[in-house]
Formats: sequence, C-alpha cells, structure tokens
Amino acid sequence: MEKRISFWHRVINLIAPEACMVCGNRLGIDEEVVCAPCNLHLPRTGFASTAYDNVMARRFWGKIPIERASALFFYEAGSEVSHIIHNLKYHNHPEVGVVLGRMAAEEMAHFDFFDGIDIIMPVPLERKHQHQRGYNQSMEIARGVSEATHLPIVSNAVERTTFHGSQTQKSVAQRVDNVEGAFRLTGKVDLSHRHILVIDDIVTSGATICSCVAPMLSIPGLKVSVFSLGVVR
Repeated sequence: MEKRISFWHRVINLIAPEACMVCGNRLGIDEEVVCAPCNLHLPRTGFASTAYDNVMARRFWGKIPIERASALFFYEAGSEVSHIIHNLKYHNHPEVGVVLGRMAAEEMAHFDFFDGIDIIMPVPLERKHQHQRGYNQSMEIARGVSEATHLPIVSNAVERTTFHGSQTQKSVAQRVDNVEGAFRLTGKVDLSHRHILVIDDIVTSGATICSCVAPMLSIPGLKVSVFSLGVVR
C-alpha cells in the first residue's frame, strides 16, 4: 500500500530536510531514517523465513521455551546498523525505533511470523534509567510493530527492578549475572494462555530476554516469541 504523505510533512521536509543515518545524504520525501540505496545493502538476517530454527532462536534453546525468533539486521560494533541503533538509544531519536519496527513487521508479515501472537511486550527499562533517557527504545520499536500488525502493546505486565549498567562490554557470563533477577511480574495483567512477542533492541547472548521472561515461565499456557532490531552473529 502506498504511503500517504501529508502536505505539512512535505513543507517541513522542504524547509528542514532529514539526512540518511548511514550515508548522510538528504532523504527523499517518502524515505525515513535511511535512504533506499542504504536500506537495500543493510545486512538483513532473513530469520523470519526460518523463525523456528535460526541462529537467534538457538540462543534461547535450553534456557526459555521459544516459539519463534527473528531480528531485522545482523549487528556488529562499529557497523552501519550499530550507528543507527546508537542514534536510537543514545541520541534522542525514538522515531528510529518506530520506523524500523514498522519496516521489520511489514517484511516479517510475508512469512506469517505474527500468526497466533496476541500481545507485544517491550523489554522494560528500570524506571530511573528510562527517566534519564526520556523513553524506552524497545517500546518505540514495539510501537512500530504495532502500527503494522495492529497487535496491542502490554508494557505493565513485567517491570525491571535493577539496572547495573550496559551489557555492551561484558562477557557472556557477566551478561547473565548482570541481569539475573532483574525483572518481576507486576500482577496487573493476566497472561494465561497468551502468545507474547518480547521485543528488545539488540540480542547478543539473549541474557536480558531470558531474565525478562523467567518470571513468566510459571504462567499457564504462556507462549513466547522474540524479536529484535539487531542480533550479533
């Protein structure tokens, strides 16, 4: 379906054109975050077509039960994808999450990835950390996915109680220790017999998502699938 562009969007784009976050060139009137040529060569995983068995899904095998898993891009430190996600997380660009979440959902829908999923659940940030940043990047990604799929977002079923710093420079063992026991159920939402899609920005070891899902494992009939913008190979 062709995207409708408002008159005011055209005016703003004329006065203050946005630049591609990869090459820095001016974005076209119908482009967002990255230009079409850059978008074409970003390293997509293609996991939505093999959602039951792929590199990302295997990160969770034997740790938490997973129905499906997918990521939009392969992630590598210092790469173009890294630059885009860094802008989302640290440079006050929540719109990146919405745009890429919507883009990913539209691509994944071709492989029936969302069939049977009831709820979208972004991985929560610790309250103080979210206040400092001004938003939760995983929530912004979830907004984009919801726009494309019309699935509801539930953000108050689980809360993060601790934050001991970024996972970025930690080993696999340190990542696990860093997030162990960091999440708890709030009791505000009945998740019984629901299929939830847990959304995060980057999956490296999978430790954060495992810790987030752990308090929910005793819920009757719960099914879990996972999506992230980036996954480390």
